[in-house]
Amino acid sequence: MAIASDRTAPPCCPSAAEHETNSGALPDRHAPSRTAAAPPSCSPAQRWIFTALGLMVGWHLAYEGIAKWLTPGWTSAGYLETASGPMAEMWQRLARSSDWVAWIDGLNIAALVLIGLCLMTGFAQRLAATVGMVLLLTYYSVRPPWTATDVGFASEGHYLLINKTLVEAMVLGLIAATPTSWTFSIWRLVRQSFAKYAAGVSVPASVNHDAPADSPQRRTIVKNLISIPVIGTMAFAIAKQHGWQSHEEDDLRRHVDGNSEPTVKVTQAADLSQLKRPIPAGKIGDIEIGRIICGGNLISGFAHSRDLIYVSQFLKNYFTSNKVLDTFWLCEQCGINTTAVSARPEPVALLQDYWKRGGTMKWIAPVYPQDDDYRSNIDFAIDNGASAAMIMGNVGDRWARAGKYDLMATTIDYIKSRGVPAGLAGHELATVQGAEQHRCGADFYMKTLHCRDYWSWKPEQKKDKLIIDNYSVDNYWERTPEETIQYMESIDKPWIAFKTLAAGAVHPKKGFRYAFENGADFICVGMFDYQIIEDANILTAVLDDPKLNRRRRWIA
Repeated sequence: MAIASDRTAPPCCPSAAEHETNSGALPDRHAPSRTAAAPPSCSPAQRWIFTALGLMVGWHLAYEGIAKWLTPGWTSAGYLETASGPMAEMWQRLARSSDWVAWIDGLNIAALVLIGLCLMTGFAQRLAATVGMVLLLTYYSVRPPWTATDVGFASEGHYLLINKTLVEAMVLGLIAATPTSWTFSIWRLVRQSFAKYAAGVSVPASVNHDAPADSPQRRTIVKNLISIPVIGTMAFAIAKQHGWQSHEEDDLRRHVDGNSEPTVKVTQAADLSQLKRPIPAGKIGDIEIGRIICGGNLISGFAHSRDLIYVSQFLKNYFTSNKVLDTFWLCEQCGINTTAVSARPEPVALLQDYWKRGGTMKWIAPVYPQDDDYRSNIDFAIDNGASAAMIMGNVGDRWARAGKYDLMATTIDYIKSRGVPAGLAGHELATVQGAEQHRCGADFYMKTLHCRDYWSWKPEQKKDKLIIDNYSVDNYWERTPEETIQYMESIDKPWIAFKTLAAGAVHPKKGFRYAFENGADFICVGMFDYQIIEDANILTAVLDDPKLNRRRRWIA
């Protein structure tokens, strides 16, 4: 049986005061008590709950910090740039300073890792929890949940004032207010060992028998070692996600029979380290525009899906408010600084929200003028921030077929009178030719261009129907590419080519080269988020290629 020293007398042994009382001396009832207040206690279940809270929050914070550290090119700049709420201006100003961003990135990663490890090991746990609570409340101030959209922007849900960041901050506040004796931890075990060593207890070996295997002391040691498997599991998860991979898994991937390309690339959607550099830009008027313009059909839930009846519904479910805002942000990081979403209330509301959050995406608005009211939709677009406006393609084709060039010219003049560049879009070459012949005065044109080398072109099919009359088949958007290329060489105005991929039937490597070699100054492309970085890199490679055989001079 282990023998305790005088300093650590067990509860069954009387203290000096008790001994004095037992020996006959009466205690002074008026003297202040010299017995220290007992520390608060908790039940075993409570101890396990508080221990689990520390381990879970610690895992989350440490994993986030290590993942950011291991992600090449990670930065908080984008997060700060899209700050909202009362402190948005301060955070956005910091995001514009590369020096401040570098400091914030380093401190953020270090704080997350150190706080997480302290919570898991128990070292300075209450201090770490306090600092962690302050850190999470800082995150909360960058994007308060009441400023989010119905779905939220880059967030995981909210209930007006409450989101997961605030809940986790309150959990850290609870841990900070909890005595460390209420949790199991490695540091508690280390501290107890040092305390015993410092006490200098010396017990004769003859009377200090080994404790039974199931003694409370050994069970306590095992409990305090609970964080070791948790930390080991986290290290394994990090290695799997950011480090090594098994050779067996690599071999299986190399021999896969087939895969869904979009599914594979979704996990790489925001890996900006893969971006070679932001795409080059041109100008329409005084507006600097990236050579790729983010198309609006996919974002708005429209697609030329041939005979696939589920696609439009799929797009509307995929492009939630959150996804659209994230797509805009990712486009801007790649230099794709302009979109062509339609002048309708739903996409315009998203643009307005994106701008409020610090986004700077420009907007070339396809407008829908009516024969008896050409002004209303133009006013709606320009009043809501359009940098330029153009008569949308279906309207342009319809007016050209009907010979309504006076109405076309009047509409273009009205757009110019509102102080923005005015354009004309069309699927038919005759639309552009008629506008030029009747001197309608467009500042730029948006005209389809794609090759014929794709399966659903159907060479045997006569292309005698106008595109706007072929939507029941919906398999071509440029009937005469060679004639378009030849005619546009003579036009000294910026040309935005659209449908360059034949609505997804032509690979960007081929479609982009075809468009720019044949005279386009810009291309308008509908993209999923996981395609943006790849498309930006393809464009850069095409324009950097010394073998690019472009005949038409750059107009913009």
